[in-house]
Amino acid sequence: MQLPSTAHTAPPCLILAGGEGRRMGGVDKGLLPLGQGTVLSLLIARLGPQAGALALNANGAPDRFVGSGLPDVPVLPDAQRGEDGALLGPLAGVLTAMTWAEGQGADAVLTVAADTPFLPADLVAGLRASARPGAPCLAQSASGRHPTCGLWPVMLRPALETALQSGTRRLGHWAQEQNATWAQFEGMAPDPFFNINTPEDLRQAQVWAGS
Repeated sequence: MQLPSTAHTAPPCLILAGGEGRRMGGVDKGLLPLGQGTVLSLLIARLGPQAGALALNANGAPDRFVGSGLPDVPVLPDAQRGEDGALLGPLAGVLTAMTWAEGQGADAVLTVAADTPFLPADLVAGLRASARPGAPCLAQSASGRHPTCGLWPVMLRPALETALQSGTRRLGHWAQEQNATWAQFEGMAPDPFFNINTPEDLRQAQVWAGS
């Protein structure tokens, strides 16, 4: 049985955690301590009221996320890799999201980065308000464009598979080729799309989270 269309229900959301976290010493950034929990647990608290089913896109042993605040959800590896097994970047995560959401009967899927714990409470509403049929709608704030955070029509999955196979790697560029729109999220402090890339970023996030 197909689930109701995401045009009328909360969309499923895949949290993108497939990166290697090199600037943080190779750790899973979502598991870093923040506030009263972890980066992931704060992120999930923001997403819970807005999204439907949740899943995590991560490569490697999935059991390392046990106790991360993301219980009883699938941990999905990248749906596509390079010929040598190399990771293909966030576009592969978006393909994973589309494939997973299609299997649930959803017509669109939300993606967010695992290192962005301060997402806006009206993220889904804002993306939907700016979306055009058949095209991605991605987030933009005063700090710039944030293509890992967006609402993606599942119908674009075959086009994305082809693009990855042909060597496309730039998420924002591919989204623009699909006539993406950009939803504006401004006037918020801290920036809702602040992402934790370095130890300095983590210290700043801990200040904002009251850690």
